[in-house]
Amino acid sequence: MGDVVIILRVMPESPEVDIEGLKSAIVEKYPGTKDVQEDPIGFGLVALKVAIVIPDGEAGASEEAEKAIQEIEGVESAEIVSLTLT
Repeated sequence: MGDVVIILRVMPESPEVDIEGLKSAIVEKYPGTKDVQEDPIGFGLVALKVAIVIPDGEAGASEEAEKAIQEIEGVESAEIVSLTLT
């Protein structure tokens, strides 16, 4: 089988959170990060869609990635919105 790609929706705590700094923190915290895109919500709030590749066979890795990103300063929430095989 192939690797697993998870897409997470990351919500910052407020519109004042430095989005570029948050992107850098996510890539630094989770090296499997392949893409980070901005998704404007409204009223200045921007969510991030984060694509992470996880090697096949790593049980529980998607939940670990979600928890690791939630622990980053400035992150209000992170939720898995999609899982697929590559």
